Amino acid sequence: MNLQKEKLKIFNRDSLKFTAIILMFWGHLFAWLTLLRGGELTDIPLWQSFISSLALICPSVMFFSVADGYKYTRDRKKYALRLFVFACITLIPNWIVFQPINGWRTSNAIFTLFFGLLAIIIWESSMKKWQKIMLIFLCVAATVLIMSDWMINGVLLILFVHIFRDRPKARFISYTAVSAAMQITEAVLTDFSSVRIWVSAAFNTAVLLFGYFCVTVLSNGKKGKYPLFSKWFFYIFYPLHYLIIFAVFKITS
Repeated sequence: MNLQKEKLKIFNRDSLKFTAIILMFWGHLFAWLTLLRGGELTDIPLWQSFISSLALICPSVMFFSVADGYKYTRDRKKYALRLFVFACITLIPNWIVFQPINGWRTSNAIFTLFFGLLAIIIWESSMKKWQKIMLIFLCVAATVLIMSDWMINGVLLILFVHIFRDRPKARFISYTAVSAAMQITEAVLTDFSSVRIWVSAAFNTAVLLFGYFCVTVLSNGKKGKYPLFSKWFFYIFYPLHYLIIFAVFKITS
């Protein structure tokens, strides 16, 4: 049985991140080009919508990565600072793409990763429980205030991955509950009567859980051959992919 489980572990940490980030890029490309051209996400052709949904594997990978980062990093303060700095750097390309659509009150997913890490640090602190809950609530509220991607849900998922690290059933249940609640809420707010919206919500939840499966079952948790390159590639590519997609939009307009 253990040998069979080992055969399933086809990814190391870096190869899984590379796979996730490639899916993220293509998903964002189709979705963002539609928005930049004045359309709605519901206007995307089904085959492009399918690829866009596969991008949801990436958040699961990144949420686990932050929880692992807290456990394994040598300096948690530097890790948190690095996330915050690159979140701020990403604001510029984010505004270039989304300011015409959402105005200036828009942010990016790295802020959510930062606040998720902050929530773990708070949870593991020596503060009283009510103080921890209050400060974690403020972390969640901050993602709403700055409209960062995965607001509310991202912080909770990162925190639950950490809290239930040694309780896989509780981790899976909490991850499923938050993921499903997020998609249901989005479907209700988008178009409660649309069958396509509900089908999309169900499929998106399944993809999020497949991302969870990739991290917990298909990954061996080991570093790749070039960990330093991989580490900085992920930080640099995220803000850069905004500019690549914007350039494609300008070229094809």
